[in-house]
Amino acid sequence: MGARSGGTADERGENVERRPPSWMRGDVVRVRGYRSVGVQNPRVTLPSAAVTLLVGWGEPLHIRQGLGGTGRAETRQAMIAGLQTAPVLAGFRGSGLAVEIEFTAVGASRVLGLPLHLLTNTAAHPDEAMGPGWTARLTERLAQAPDWDARWAVVDDALAPRLAAAPSAPGLAVEAWQRLREAHGGLTARELAAATGRGERRLQRVFRDHVGVPPQTVSRILRFQRALALSGRAAHLSLTEVAAMSGYHDQAHMNRDFRALAGRTPGELRLVADRLTAGAGGGGAAAREPGCLSDFFEAGAADW
Repeated sequence: MGARSGGTADERGENVERRPPSWMRGDVVRVRGYRSVGVQNPRVTLPSAAVTLLVGWGEPLHIRQGLGGTGRAETRQAMIAGLQTAPVLAGFRGSGLAVEIEFTAVGASRVLGLPLHLLTNTAAHPDEAMGPGWTARLTERLAQAPDWDARWAVVDDALAPRLAAAPSAPGLAVEAWQRLREAHGGLTARELAAATGRGERRLQRVFRDHVGVPPQTVSRILRFQRALALSGRAAHLSLTEVAAMSGYHDQAHMNRDFRALAGRTPGELRLVADRLTAGAGGGGAAAREPGCLSDFFEAGAADW
């Protein structure tokens, strides 16, 4: 099917990533699979410009919003999570498997048919968008599949008709999203309005429904992702240089955004950036889709 898989497997389980086939690209950033064999340290998922659909079987995923053990906690066997503007902790506390599909925001608005602001900083059951029984049918087929290649085929079979039947996203949403993405968030709301020839209020309404957050929030996430990628790809750069190249006013501005979006300073996240961009040469997220790096790092006990 033109897809490639890669990942790791050890005594703690598996983490397998599959590059989306050509007919998914533009709507789907990546597809990943997880197999947990026991209790693991929770991991911090960083904000990204992506919408996540997760379906699991076995032990459910334990989730906490924010760091420091004070955020809302819940367990989910399946979910659709919209754009997140703060770090999220997640982990398995037993044996289980899951498949995760990351959509671009505009792709998610086509497939789900929901105003995406309803999912911002929260999650819903997939059936609320996909229809009654959709999740159970998909989960049953995934659980019966013997290996990851067979599971990817199940995912393809489930998504292909929905993508084919989904209406096209509004042209303004596609154009504005693409301009922001290509600029790594380096456009103000006024500049984006001028570039698209539309009013700021209209852009706000379009982004509310088809992305989930205002253009200025998308810009903030994209700048953060740009700085994170640069930190790993160009380790010779100082943090001051990274801040300037990522569109921040200064390093202090970058430090504030990193604290808010990741709960860590830019220096503390350089190790994460190193790992993310190390895989970019082989088709990793940093090379594929700027602004959709939602990879994670292990959290400490105090965070959980």
